[in-house]
Amino acid sequence: MLLCARQEVALQPRVFDLLVYLVHHRDRVISKDELLEAVWPDVTVTDNSLQRAVSSLRAALRRGGMEGAIRNLPGKGYRFFVDSEIRPPERADRNQDGTRGAIGAIGLARRAAVGHLWLQAATLFQSADGDGQLSAEDFHDWALALQCLGRTAAAIPILVRAVAARSEAGDAAGAAVDAIALSGLHFESGQAAIGKGWLARAEDWASRLDDPPTTALLLWMKSKLAAFDGEPEQALALADAAYTAVRYKDALNIEALSLAYRGFYRLCLGDTHGGLADQDHAAAVALSSNNLDPVMGGSLYCNILWAARMFGDWARADQWTRSYQNFCSSSGMELTGSCQLHRSEVLGIRGSLDEALARIQDALARLTSDAPWSMGDANRVLGDILAAIGNDDAALEAYDRAYTMGWCPEPGRAMLLLARGEAEAAHASLERSLIGKTWWTLQRRGILLAHLALVAAHTHRSGQAKALICELSGSPDRWPMPSIRALTNEAQAILALSRQDHEAAMRHLHLARQLWSSIEGRVQIVRLRLQISRLQLERGDVRGATAEVHAAQLLANELGSPKRVADCVALQHDIDAWQPTARRQMCG
Repeated sequence: MLLCARQEVALQPRVFDLLVYLVHHRDRVISKDELLEAVWPDVTVTDNSLQRAVSSLRAALRRGGMEGAIRNLPGKGYRFFVDSEIRPPERADRNQDGTRGAIGAIGLARRAAVGHLWLQAATLFQSADGDGQLSAEDFHDWALALQCLGRTAAAIPILVRAVAARSEAGDAAGAAVDAIALSGLHFESGQAAIGKGWLARAEDWASRLDDPPTTALLLWMKSKLAAFDGEPEQALALADAAYTAVRYKDALNIEALSLAYRGFYRLCLGDTHGGLADQDHAAAVALSSNNLDPVMGGSLYCNILWAARMFGDWARADQWTRSYQNFCSSSGMELTGSCQLHRSEVLGIRGSLDEALARIQDALARLTSDAPWSMGDANRVLGDILAAIGNDDAALEAYDRAYTMGWCPEPGRAMLLLARGEAEAAHASLERSLIGKTWWTLQRRGILLAHLALVAAHTHRSGQAKALICELSGSPDRWPMPSIRALTNEAQAILALSRQDHEAAMRHLHLARQLWSSIEGRVQIVRLRLQISRLQLERGDVRGATAEVHAAQLLANELGSPKRVADCVALQHDIDAWQPTARRQMCG
């Protein structure tokens, strides 16, 4: 394994194999062809695969200040350099009176912080703390390093010291900024009362200033509190005021953050076009900044990802998750529990269920201290993944935990109940999920309505199903996501089957499958292919049914879903049993 300060650094298997091979042969330059053959034996891959693996390895080594250990010699290959090629840490020399010299631990800590070597920075700041020479800015950077390492609880007392040092020095703007950070950390950890207290302290300092960035940051934090108090209109007004305060004021980080949250609240309130435009604009503003603060950047990415996930916009969620992971690597940040939560749900829809399960379990472990308020959503996602794998009882337990924690477990729980034959319970549960004005209920409204339309069709509530389909399809600007259009087409297929209109049912099922295919929603693609195959078999189209079930089984195997594999095998047996019967009938 790869260790940094006695902590394991997780690496993908191929990336680890690459490191091992480079270290074993560090006495020479290794050609690209040799590396490709050694790391990917019997697999045809391109140079891009090697470049991606090298990039991932350098990002991992950056934690120990060794990203330069892997050198690319143009036209020759790669070599792993150590000793003379890697500059050792400078000694923390002491003066005659015993105090550390100018290039002591404090100087090294500051250098490490500038270089985003967060583990080194945190360790060196801690070792220098006993000298009593740390400045307010040092406390701020020390807390930032701890946050980037995922140690938010440890960052809180350091930020308290930063606030005290700034206040003593008469730095009201700095004190307000760090107090706002403390407010956010307490709020994320579920200590809302303490968070509001720090926010009030920050507002007191900010009131003495004419400083737009500080004012905007304060308004942004107030918008977050308003949203979690169930006041999305107030949250939108505060985020808009924050953006207005810093627009064209050369405060790109805060401008991007407030703009992203304004978009988030617009999405809550049904302004899909405006909300998406705001969030895209925010990302462009942030990426145009050369000094995007890691914590602030993480908040921005996380906000956009939450919106994409809540909205059922899986293609967008996948793009932003990958972008967020790249941001974490480039800024030396640990992947947070929220990041693992985002990625696990995307994988649960589009990728490997085994990897999705591992990531959500990791997220649950981290979120306990990271952001306990989102534990309910993590249990909802865990339920979705377990249901897709086929562990129904465990999935229902996860959904129940999500509900107990105050989070809506829909639509996954309702779809599992429907599959188990409890259609009425599924319908009642979905209707309850639409009650309320919390931001997650408002943002998930479209995806919840689409599932309610599907369940209404299954429970012979054709009037309700048609009304919901009309509402969703009649507002394409508000509900443009392929996932919602796919679900309404599936609902239309169920209604068509109730009228014995097999042609229309088949057309709508194919449209639904194509829409899921457009965003690589592979779990849903398997389910719909099985529906199409069974309908084709009922109509005597054995060849078509066989082709669909074969495609479904290949995909189910890739996903790692024993449940869907078993469904495919059972349907194939029905097809095999149908063929001799059909031939006998033809001969008779």
